Amino acid sequence: MNIAVIGTGYVGLVSGTCFSEMGNKVTCVDIDATKINNLNKGIIPIYEPGLEPMVLKNVENENLFFTTNLAQAIKNAEVVFIAVGTPMGDDGSADLQYVLAVAKSIGETMQKRLVVVDKSTVPIGTADKVKAAIQQELDKRRVAIEFEVVSNPEFLKEGAAIVDFMKPDRVVIGSESAFAIEKMKQLYAPFSMSHERFIVMDVRSAEMTKYAANTMLATKISFMNEIANICEKVGADANQVRIGIGSDSRIGYSFIYPGCGYGGSCFPKDVKALMKIASEYNYNPKLITSVEEVNDAQKLVIAHKIVKRFGEDLTGKTFGIWGLAFKPGTDDMREAPAIYVIKELVKRGAKIQAYDPKAMEEAKDFYLKDLKNITYVSSKYEALKNADALILLTEWKEFRSPDFDEIKIQLKFPLIFDGRNQYNIFNLEEKGFEYYQIGRTER
Repeated sequence: MNIAVIGTGYVGLVSGTCFSEMGNKVTCVDIDATKINNLNKGIIPIYEPGLEPMVLKNVENENLFFTTNLAQAIKNAEVVFIAVGTPMGDDGSADLQYVLAVAKSIGETMQKRLVVVDKSTVPIGTADKVKAAIQQELDKRRVAIEFEVVSNPEFLKEGAAIVDFMKPDRVVIGSESAFAIEKMKQLYAPFSMSHERFIVMDVRSAEMTKYAANTMLATKISFMNEIANICEKVGADANQVRIGIGSDSRIGYSFIYPGCGYGGSCFPKDVKALMKIASEYNYNPKLITSVEEVNDAQKLVIAHKIVKRFGEDLTGKTFGIWGLAFKPGTDDMREAPAIYVIKELVKRGAKIQAYDPKAMEEAKDFYLKDLKNITYVSSKYEALKNADALILLTEWKEFRSPDFDEIKIQLKFPLIFDGRNQYNIFNLEEKGFEYYQIGRTER
């Protein structure tokens, strides 16, 4: 099948590449000429495990193409995916200007029947707006060309996006058009051999499904962090509580790990957007509002533990940071807890020595670029040299089983603040460490 994917950000590039992997002819479009030129040279703009070799292979096999020419890309396409960004506005709503601009361009240039698919995460009712924008341009041209608008939300986890796309838990299709549904069935057949995983519903329900899914996962995270904070007050161990409740099949273990809060491009944005959508319909989403409030506070829990241990003034103190990305397996630092912890410590006079396997360029160039008193180093142990404590903020695999003897040698004092509860407190205490984690009474 000939496919066009408009937008070569995270969702667009992963989706287009995976479709090409199954033998489809895919043309990815972007208005950023530099990005397109780099992609044509084999330079991938994001880090995602497995993405680069898959892109290079399918470009070589002539299944995957990159261009800035939207009209040329959709000329022979049967399905066009809109996968441009929907950044969060000042009021928390999703900004649809790029989605609607693409819809307008499709209407200006399409020459034959198309299935237009909203792949971007968009508010409920966006498909109607996309349909109207396309039809308006067709009316201006005085041409009658059939088209369908479908909602097909993505459920990709950063760091595991290729696996998620190639072996999806479900494929959600929002459409009432038999023609469009059949096209999508054909397209997704290689990815979803089980009919139970191909779920068809109305467009608005599909649009809502993405927001509901991400907000549910965010709710589990904030709930467990709330429990962890209560555990600290009453003398319970949140890690043991997690095991106790996770063994219940109705709850499960996923997304109930105590930590320093969620970040990234999806959960924070989608929670805020759903709150905004609810308010537009005069509904007060009390639970969802609390999810965000708990998460905002949780990002500073580790910083508060450090201040409690060292005092309000951290002048003269140096901290080694392990992890900058919001989660392992990605270089994405959007809303990462590390940003908030580091800024809070530097504000109080501390110096930072930071290490992350993938996200240091993002930190230098964007998220922490104006911050003084921060040094980026090339290894995890170098970050600890003459530091007053280790602070773990991202649970990368290389941090799971470190050499604790080496950590002792590098640190001024054997002190660890663990924002992801990676280590066994009893083992560390036996090794002579002072160890702080989330959800356990400090001793």
